Amino acid sequence: MAEVKSKTEKIPGENAAETIDSRRIPSSNIGMVGHVAHGKTTLAEALTGKLTLTHSEELKRGITIRLGYADISVYKCKPCDRYCPDAKCPYCEGAAELQRTLSLIDAPGHETLMATVLTGTSLMDGAILVIAANEHCPQPQTKEHLTALEVAGIKNVIIAQTKIDLVDEAEARKNYAEIKAFVKGTAIEGAPIVPVSAQKRINMDVLLAKVQAMMPDHAADAAAEPKMLVARSFDINKPGIHPSKIVGGVLGGSIVAGMLRVGDEIEIRPGVKKNDTSYHPLRTTVTGLQKAGLHLHEAGPGGLLGVMTELDPALTKSDLLVGNIVGFPGKLPESVSELELDASLLERVVGSEAMAKVEPLRVGDSLMINVGTSRSVGVIDQKKKTVHMKLKIPLCVEKGERVVISRQVSGRWRLIGYGIVF
Repeated sequence: MAEVKSKTEKIPGENAAETIDSRRIPSSNIGMVGHVAHGKTTLAEALTGKLTLTHSEELKRGITIRLGYADISVYKCKPCDRYCPDAKCPYCEGAAELQRTLSLIDAPGHETLMATVLTGTSLMDGAILVIAANEHCPQPQTKEHLTALEVAGIKNVIIAQTKIDLVDEAEARKNYAEIKAFVKGTAIEGAPIVPVSAQKRINMDVLLAKVQAMMPDHAADAAAEPKMLVARSFDINKPGIHPSKIVGGVLGGSIVAGMLRVGDEIEIRPGVKKNDTSYHPLRTTVTGLQKAGLHLHEAGPGGLLGVMTELDPALTKSDLLVGNIVGFPGKLPESVSELELDASLLERVVGSEAMAKVEPLRVGDSLMINVGTSRSVGVIDQKKKTVHMKLKIPLCVEKGERVVISRQVSGRWRLIGYGIVF
């Protein structure tokens, strides 16, 4: 990514005359992935100034359970020519100029939360793979998360070798060599490895320089029909609020094509459960758009987005609409309760110490399917050249889309391959 020159442009905010520096609007999404307790959330806080653990259970246990979000502002100091996350350089205290803003997705590392990781990869344009220097590499979820990045086609990856303050030089060098051996022959062979300490803020400038150079802007077609993947949904009304001040539900996620504008009528599919066998699509109006704390009149691909709506907030609370897609009425794919796939399986089950061989798919197998931010469980009822399955939760998919396939192995959902919708 070439260095961005200082500029402003008119991007409509809450009123059409408002001028917003385009560098303040996130241009792409970066994932933070890696094994549990390897320092992802601490590193995210060092880069963004925000703790991405927001739920009480996350704060109590000290691990990410749901996808965490924050924004990285990349600055470059004029006097010392180093990158930093603030307008005031922490190295020389000189004035730093904003280069661009990116949205950060902090994915959980625990093995039981792999489905949430797969949801996150559908939104990522690049990733930081976090590997702790004080543990042998690779750990089980380090392998699994790398495989998830490969299956999702994410090639712009930086490796952050964290916790270097907890080891001596010899241990750090040994771990560095283990990392090099681990990624050899993978899609990210040759990826830069940046030793860092998030606690001590060591090498944050080097890591941000790699982010600026390697992370692409989102390349989706802004002229296409709009399509947004919903990764979170919220009720932002506080308990005891006066009824006259209640606002509609909020959808969080990322636009992958087209543009949304305040005042647009939108459809949400598959919607909410109607009965045991069907879902009911929702229609509402966009009342507000927000990226990186900026209120916009319109928003397109790149970065994470909050969409304020007229929906009853009871429909959006506690992530009830995660996995839905948003677009214009009548323009989204139909919801399907059956799926036919051309499946490709991995050689080994990743994510566990055993690394067992992936068994062939058979009629009667239950599989978890991830597509975009959606997930469902399907049971194979036919298998010839393609795999046909009946889904427990309908999905909105189109022919040619890639889905990720997981199977229960020793009581855990494990990534075993991918498929193309036939």
